[in-house]
Amino acid sequence: MKRLAFVLLFAAGSALCAAPEEFSTSSGPLRITPIQHASLMIQAGGKVLYVDPAQGRFDGLPQADIILITDIHGDHMVPALVDKLRKPGSVILAPQAVAAEVKGVTVISNGETKTVGDFKVEAIPMYNLAPAKDGTIYHPKGRGNGYVLTYGGKRFYFSGDTQGIPEMRALRNIDVAFVCMNLPFTMTPQEAAEAVRAFHPAVVYPYHYRGSDLQAFAAALKGTGIDVRLRDWYGK
Repeated sequence: MKRLAFVLLFAAGSALCAAPEEFSTSSGPLRITPIQHASLMIQAGGKVLYVDPAQGRFDGLPQADIILITDIHGDHMVPALVDKLRKPGSVILAPQAVAAEVKGVTVISNGETKTVGDFKVEAIPMYNLAPAKDGTIYHPKGRGNGYVLTYGGKRFYFSGDTQGIPEMRALRNIDVAFVCMNLPFTMTPQEAAEAVRAFHPAVVYPYHYRGSDLQAFAAALKGTGIDVRLRDWYGK
């Protein structure tokens, strides 16, 4: 049911919801454009990367040099959209569970690192620490990946669907983090803020937050020195 609902949201989604964000690196600027929910586009060094292209409209956007997919749910993986965005030579990095449904995937598992051109990709665990109130474990340990992408000396973290797991808290030297929050699938804004405090990125964006109180997240990080940036990932 969760997967079907997210596919329907994809079909009805709006185009780009927020303006691009640009970051300076030793290899030149890196631009991140929010698309919707967990979907975003990265442009750097003449290359185009997508993280979880699944929700929103991608018409008119460039094809991908690299695609990172975190998990099998329909708000992170839509095989037809991956096929639309890929081109000859595209590299698709994803966990084994995704490879069973998307053709041409290069499998990357928790703890592994792969380098594609000027980009280093580290697969970080993402999972639920405990079942939801209905007893469901939506994200078992080992199935999905979060990612740390390094480019030009800057480290960008994309949490995927997770709670405040020890592996997230142990991250270090993260320049920019994108952190999820939504019940019952991941965690509350307060839980997300607690985890962010532990690894203390320079900048954090809440994403994958449908229905969550972003002001509560920001308030919980007040005084930490972390630059909390709230953006509209869903449009009107």
